[in-house]
Amino acid sequence: MVLLRSFVRLTALFLQSGWWGVAPSPTDEGALRTGHGDHGEPGHQEPHKDSYSTFASEFLESRYLSDDGYPFPTAPPVDPFAKIKVSDCGVTKGCIRYGKPGCDAETCDYFLSYRRIGTDVEFEMSADTDGWVAVGFSSDKKMGGDDVMGCVHDDNGRVRIHHFYNVGQWAKEIKRNPARDEEGIFENNRVTCRFKRPLYVPREETLVDLHLSWYYLFAWGPAIQGSITRHDIDSPPVSDRMISIYKYEDIFMPSTAYQTFNSPICLLLIVALTFYLLMGTP
Repeated sequence: MVLLRSFVRLTALFLQSGWWGVAPSPTDEGALRTGHGDHGEPGHQEPHKDSYSTFASEFLESRYLSDDGYPFPTAPPVDPFAKIKVSDCGVTKGCIRYGKPGCDAETCDYFLSYRRIGTDVEFEMSADTDGWVAVGFSSDKKMGGDDVMGCVHDDNGRVRIHHFYNVGQWAKEIKRNPARDEEGIFENNRVTCRFKRPLYVPREETLVDLHLSWYYLFAWGPAIQGSITRHDIDSPPVSDRMISIYKYEDIFMPSTAYQTFNSPICLLLIVALTFYLLMGTP
């Protein structure tokens, strides 16, 4: 009898504590709250406690996070700037190098390459500067009335391609820019870029037809807040002859430091000094 009374008490405790039976779920409670009241009036619907952003974050986390907690799929990495290949110079593209003998795109004071790709011409430029590098297309070797393409390093670290037109000794930026597929990088205190522009454009004063041959003007210099300033040297180098986009040459132009012994006056002095030493003093 004592055992029976103890069993009854335990059963009552279990029922009071809710161990037996099923407690209503939050969904059932929500359904009850949204039902009608005692007098047939709609009940008050309580807003969901969790916000949509919380739900979205939990959903994305459960579906798009790997075991290590990293999201996938990830965006593809941006291709790095492909280095300029000087081994192709004179073979599959034309090149102009200005600087010390044997220099390349990373060591020349100035470097330019060009090659035809379909109806476009691809240019690559590089110069030892933290500002800008440019090439101009001229009919007379002189600055003035020239179509110019320039790569400019701005204050944000980007290298952008700009189109200019030489008005006398001043380069005026032109809004119409024929460049496309632009790439640029500033690295090791050098501005380097690559871009394409059409071989032929409708006749316009500020754009030349690259089907024709032109003298090439080479220049580089500092920039202030993405705007070019005067070039580094007073007399920038110019190609000694007109360049055809259809002829791939590898042209080397020694910089001033390496032109000393090539000038006629210096050669004459060397001959005179040699003659003097061989003949001796009277």
